[in-house]
Amino acid sequence: MSAGAGLPILQKSELFGRLARGHAAGLTVVTPNQRLAAALARDFDSHQAACGLTAWESADVLPLSALVERLYEDALYSELATQLPVLLSGAQEQALWEEVIGGSEAGRDLLSIASAAALAREAWQLAHGWKLMPRLKSYPANDDARAFADWARRYEGITRRDRHADRARGPEVVAPHLAHAATRKPKTLIAYGFDILTAQQREFLAALGAAGTEVLACGPDERASAPRRVALASGKDEIHAAARWARARLEANPRSRIGVVVPDLSKSRSAVRRIFAQTMEPGRALPGGEKRPLPFNISLGDPLASYPLVAAAFHALELARGEIEFSRASRFIRSPFIAGAESEMANRARLDAELRKVSRAAIRLERLRRAIAKLTGPEGRAPQCPILSRRLADLAKFATENLTALKRPAEWGRHVSALLDSVGFPGERKLDSSEYQTLKKFHEAIAGLAALDRVAGRMRFADACAHLARIAADTLFQPEAPEVPIQVLGVLESAAMEFDHLWVMGLTDDAWPIPARPNPFIPVALQRAAGVPESSAAASLELDRRITQGWLKAAGEVVLSYPLREEDRELVSSPLIRDVPETRLEDLALPGYDSLRVAIRRARGEEREADSRAPAIPKNAPSSGGTSVFGDQAACPFRAFVLHRLDAEGLEVPPPGLDARDRGTLLHALLAKVWTELKSKARLEALSARDLDALLAAAADAAIGRLRWSRPDALEGRFAKLEKERLVQLGRAWLEFEKRRPAFEIAEIEKKRAVSFGGVTVNAKLDRMDRLQGGAHAILDYKTGKANVGGWLGARPDEPQLPLYAVTRDGNAGDEVAAVAFARVRAGEMEFKGIAREAGLIPDVGTLAEQRSAAAKQYGSWDDLLSSWRRELEALGREFASGEARVDPKDKRNLATCRYCEVKPFCRIYERYGAPVDGDAGSGEPE
Repeated sequence: MSAGAGLPILQKSELFGRLARGHAAGLTVVTPNQRLAAALARDFDSHQAACGLTAWESADVLPLSALVERLYEDALYSELATQLPVLLSGAQEQALWEEVIGGSEAGRDLLSIASAAALAREAWQLAHGWKLMPRLKSYPANDDARAFADWARRYEGITRRDRHADRARGPEVVAPHLAHAATRKPKTLIAYGFDILTAQQREFLAALGAAGTEVLACGPDERASAPRRVALASGKDEIHAAARWARARLEANPRSRIGVVVPDLSKSRSAVRRIFAQTMEPGRALPGGEKRPLPFNISLGDPLASYPLVAAAFHALELARGEIEFSRASRFIRSPFIAGAESEMANRARLDAELRKVSRAAIRLERLRRAIAKLTGPEGRAPQCPILSRRLADLAKFATENLTALKRPAEWGRHVSALLDSVGFPGERKLDSSEYQTLKKFHEAIAGLAALDRVAGRMRFADACAHLARIAADTLFQPEAPEVPIQVLGVLESAAMEFDHLWVMGLTDDAWPIPARPNPFIPVALQRAAGVPESSAAASLELDRRITQGWLKAAGEVVLSYPLREEDRELVSSPLIRDVPETRLEDLALPGYDSLRVAIRRARGEEREADSRAPAIPKNAPSSGGTSVFGDQAACPFRAFVLHRLDAEGLEVPPPGLDARDRGTLLHALLAKVWTELKSKARLEALSARDLDALLAAAADAAIGRLRWSRPDALEGRFAKLEKERLVQLGRAWLEFEKRRPAFEIAEIEKKRAVSFGGVTVNAKLDRMDRLQGGAHAILDYKTGKANVGGWLGARPDEPQLPLYAVTRDGNAGDEVAAVAFARVRAGEMEFKGIAREAGLIPDVGTLAEQRSAAAKQYGSWDDLLSSWRRELEALGREFASGEARVDPKDKRNLATCRYCEVKPFCRIYERYGAPVDGDAGSGEPE
């Protein structure tokens, strides 16, 4: 053990022999981290059991930092207490650093004082661990290092004044008192598995030796192995292969100790957990499936703030404090951790779906309550949720009465607990073991907030919440679980661990050895002179070489892998493993395990039944969805069936401000109001500029009022004024454009009527119909986005709405239709796009012969086009009425028809046709 230079070496077998003597031997073993301490204790227990023993004294094995804290507590509860400073918690340290930095000249220009404080804490720990503080002033420093030196001086002064210390100085606080009888020093201390000892650790061990403790070094036994190197196509393939390998080794010997090392575990933790779970227990996700403990454990833990129970608590705090993103308010409403979540589950889900249609992207508590009251009232569309409404009222009352003044952190801690009680946190159902442990840990975080009284003064509720959020984000937590045979580890945690089988992945030349990462707040030259491992490429290389050699001797079977590609980059193996013989994945003899999908399909009892046809609907029965029924039936019969027969709908996402649909609604309402007043081009031309401005202003007000009726919070204040100005300018520009047309009169504006095709009756609302010179009519539809005339043509037309209006009106008395056009109203892009019976009826709207689309050539005349539209609409209507519901997207080449479809979860189109279109989430082959 290189780090044990200068310490006598003890073999592991002899270590276990000494531990077997029990506590009378006075032996303590310290390790670099908790995981290695737990692993060594398990190894000792296995050794004792193998010796035929049924009972023995537990070994005293703990991390070195825990031994320091134990010795500190011994001294604290003795006559030495008056000589000891108080050790600050991590949250207290952070708060004190923030205060120091915020009050400094350099701190005034920082964007994030909290982030700077976290980096300063790391530099402080590094400086004390390697004894850099006395030399900090003697090295040339850049601006960052000079700022840190100033902060460190201020921080040290405050802690000395208030008799505080921190974990970074824990060994220095304890060492002077080791000779006192009150500190329970071990007779013998074994430093186990240290790849490297910091200067502070060396001094502390030396102080223990001077106080009469025998200090020895020990490390794992070297194992004979024949390591192999494997190349995989991608990082994801590495995880899949490692999961299959681990399952195979576990099934071959359930008592095996299996390790998987992932260098970037903090980034890939979610993917590793998902793939390992799916490989080990494919049916675990099925409803009603047996929830057996998974046979693997992932180290590090997740931030406490990432757990759903804690996230729900923070959503409540944010909602009480002010404006919150709707997505977070939505999760709060649907959370299982508030009162009534179980009894109102279905109603709250439906309420959430309705709220998405009327809410803004960000919402306040009072607005949320008003929206819920309106949606669940007598004229609302959502079911009532009385428990939710009552709890939100309690939350609003509590916030008004308690969250406005400045208070001490301890007071805010009590108010946080009371606020969560007001919403019924943590819910009405019984928590499972993991949730209960998470709740206890969150209570500890609230206690940590209260403990800030020692270092922080009175603060606002928002500041208290920010401190609590940082505590939860900085707290890595993993619920306790039964001992499992497969350990998934990061690099540092794998040091000195022993296994029967070990797989190390991600060993590419740019990832291993780890690039040098010196701390930016301490001069790099000082770090290199002290031998800090990550301060230089040479030091980092040397440490990683030792770790690699440790892996090669840590198990009987060792597999080292690396990916060949990452997106569009080609990768090669690390130079530290190129001497390891390379083998193929096939040579590892891994079985093929069924995915959940394959397992379900193999286990099925198959019955074939045609499912592409629904029951027919009564002839001419009204259908929901208006004219979109025909467009959806043309796009895909299954889409029309799900949307208009099953009344399914996708969940909306409230936009920030107005979305394209809202702007289209405003424009339609504006022009409808204007032309209802004007009625003809002649009236438009006769109107003075002043009167036109007044008309447009009134129409814009009416349009905004119309939108507010359905979305009360969509337009307010300055935003509403700007939108009115935009509408007036756009309307004025469009009316100037319309003056270029030959004379016309308005025949109809947004008139509704029932129309029937193929046995389907829908309610159609025409934007506008003009009476042209000569008595014929033109059907117009306003567009603010793209306008594609080709969508009217051919079989299964993409946009059959205008053709439907045209053939419905044509042939009625005095309603001969001679032109169909989009009126594209867009700033800088005003135009008409359409088809006319003859040239010159509407500017830029040509005849069939003038159309560029190849599909237009199949029609011989205007009457032929109208007849074709009737046939297509009749055919689409008959299909829909007969119950035709096959999954048949019109554009199958790249599934463009499905790109924005809401019903993909119903039809599972990608299982039939392969991978999703570009831009869609997920993949065609579920994990």
